[in-house]
Amino acid sequence: MADGNITKDVMYGAVAPDDFESMLTLDRYGERTTAFDKIISATHDHFWDPLDPKYIDFSEPFDLENEAMMPEETQPLLRLPYIAETLTDPKEKVRFINYMQLRSFSSILHGEQGALNLSASLCHVLYDQGAQEYAANQTREEARHVTAFAKYIKARWGRPVECGAALKSLLVEIIEAPEVYKKIVGMQMLVEGLAMGAFANGYRYNRDPLARKLFQLVMTDEAFHHKFGKIWADRTVPHLTEAERNQVEDWTAHCAQKLLFDRGDPRQMAEIFGEFGLDPERVVADIVQRRKERDPNRKFKGETNVFRVLIKTLLKGGLITERTRSFYAMYVDLEELAAEGERMIGDDIAEDGIRYLQEINFKDQARPVTIAAE
Repeated sequence: MADGNITKDVMYGAVAPDDFESMLTLDRYGERTTAFDKIISATHDHFWDPLDPKYIDFSEPFDLENEAMMPEETQPLLRLPYIAETLTDPKEKVRFINYMQLRSFSSILHGEQGALNLSASLCHVLYDQGAQEYAANQTREEARHVTAFAKYIKARWGRPVECGAALKSLLVEIIEAPEVYKKIVGMQMLVEGLAMGAFANGYRYNRDPLARKLFQLVMTDEAFHHKFGKIWADRTVPHLTEAERNQVEDWTAHCAQKLLFDRGDPRQMAEIFGEFGLDPERVVADIVQRRKERDPNRKFKGETNVFRVLIKTLLKGGLITERTRSFYAMYVDLEELAAEGERMIGDDIAEDGIRYLQEINFKDQARPVTIAAE
């Protein structure tokens, strides 16, 4: 088994990426964990094809020039004095909101590409047949997400924008990490947790029916991907030594911090505001001033807040303790999160999506909804 994986359950054991010979071990073929069988089998319930318009039709129109994709009240930047005084033309406000949506969808596309590559890399190293099949299954699902978001962006804007520097460096770091625990925590829990929040938020507020359908279809897959990380946490975290736990917690906080500050990258902000003739330094000055005036005890609120969903994922996975609690407590009320149930905001949306897919895939058969959160 490869060093550094912090393996506490044999089903998460791994070999080196270049050690294919170990996969030919005869005894391996007679061993297989059943922990992922339910997730693997359920893939038939939430199958969808982004190339088939019976599932989602990317030719559906939306008036980007005259209709804002998101409500103005969900765009805090528009409340900054400098931007509010400058962007007075209603059409410019619409253009600003929709350009920010282009950046958001582009980030999602890049994140899905990262999830695709990471899942494929797990196929090369996971030793257990069940774990390896799960990774192969997720690889296929992430591939359709890349296709779907690429088609959506092409339909609405033509092409995506560059990946933000902070997000790009984190994705590279996670995918190239040799340690399996870094891949699972970084992608299956943090990036997937952030994505579930983003998808739930978009499903609730986006005014483009095509975008809402896309978010729901992707969430039918992502709810199961999140479960893979939760199983890892349940089987691993309680058995960590103090040194191992500190190591995992530090990696978790490192990834979370990069995701939390991705949108504040100065180069990214200069590119955004330059598009509208805004002085990035004046925008940043307003942001700094607003933070000074903000109640220091203010926390992220709302069940679809992307960072709140991310941190809840970590808390429920046992990856936040007294040692790192203060970092996350700056952003959310951890007591409030701890009192909430295990279900995530995306679960209900995903289950409705599975019903929609079952009507298409099994219209002549009666099938119960597979619950992603089980």
